[in-house]
Amino acid sequence: MTVTEAIVSRHSVRKYLDKPIAEAEREQLDALTAACNAEGDLHIQMIYDDSECFPSLLAHYGMFRNAKNYIALVGKSSMPDLRGVCGYYGQRLVLAAQRMGLNTCWIGGSYKKKKTGAEIGPDEELVCIIAIGYGETQGSPRRSKPFEKLCNVPENEMPKWFRHGMMAAQLAPTAMNQQKFMITMSGDTATVTATKKNAMAEIDRGIVRCQFEAASGHTCL
Repeated sequence: MTVTEAIVSRHSVRKYLDKPIAEAEREQLDALTAACNAEGDLHIQMIYDDSECFPSLLAHYGMFRNAKNYIALVGKSSMPDLRGVCGYYGQRLVLAAQRMGLNTCWIGGSYKKKKTGAEIGPDEELVCIIAIGYGETQGSPRRSKPFEKLCNVPENEMPKWFRHGMMAAQLAPTAMNQQKFMITMSGDTATVTATKKNAMAEIDRGIVRCQFEAASGHTCL
């Protein structure tokens, strides 16, 4: 599966098979997590076989079932744009997981933070978690806003790379599927700006950046 195929096929999944993640996939995920931490100066952790933080996950999106593994997005509280950076590298892991045959779901607040198995230093913060495992299904696509609602470049003036990036940005997971972002273009670079000012919007901005870059091959700020 290519990264573009992963972007298209990946949907949020909340119900998982009662099946542990295979050792080969764990090794790949651990290696990718280490690489993301080194590049992004983060403390992301893969947590396996631990369901303690999930019982409260009812909320608006439905019940989680057999959720026993998750990615804990942890970083230094003093880091500028910590949430955006976590969104970027978290989505990089999400796309890698999709390519391995695993499913995921971003979880912003409806979980028991004190019950997570993550190691969080005194100068660190747990931003959010991402459930991961073998889904009962592959999830379902959600409605996306048209290009004109998400960027300021007329569709008939978009270079090919920008169009590819926008198609990926349209499919990026965002809180409550609100897609509160705007993408602009300057030369060979794109910039994503959150149009709603809250913590989740900054995470969403990082997720969108990741998808745009992965599909376009161009820098997205």
